[in-house]
Amino acid sequence: MTQIDFYTHVPDKLPVALQLAGKAWEQGLKVWIRAANATAAAHIDEALWTHNVHSFVPHCRAEHALASVTPVIIDANSCTPHTDEVLINLHPERPEYFSRFKRLIEIVSLDDADRARARERFIFYRDRGFEIRSHDLSKKT
Repeated sequence: MTQIDFYTHVPDKLPVALQLAGKAWEQGLKVWIRAANATAAAHIDEALWTHNVHSFVPHCRAEHALASVTPVIIDANSCTPHTDEVLINLHPERPEYFSRFKRLIEIVSLDDADRARARERFIFYRDRGFEIRSHDLSKKT
């Protein structure tokens, strides 16, 4: 069954997504990042090139010819995932294919609308019997 983690009270989702993607890649896992739209995907793509000066996280867009062999994929077009390991959902909607993944990561900002949509996804997962772990990042120093 899919392990679901909600990271809440996040001022900016992007650095958290980059950190989690990088950590998963360092552990040898493949990551599928579901972006909200093409603009968001471009920001993620650019940020992965520059976020850590000490290491590079190999990544590309889902449409790229090398996507099937690249460890971190950024998808803004609801492509069929090439992996089943880690899904980072940065889209406001629940991914239809989430249960094929071993782990789903939901990152929730401080924005009221984003929190409301995340609550709906949380309830959906919980009501279907998925175990959910919550990580309140406001308590991290």
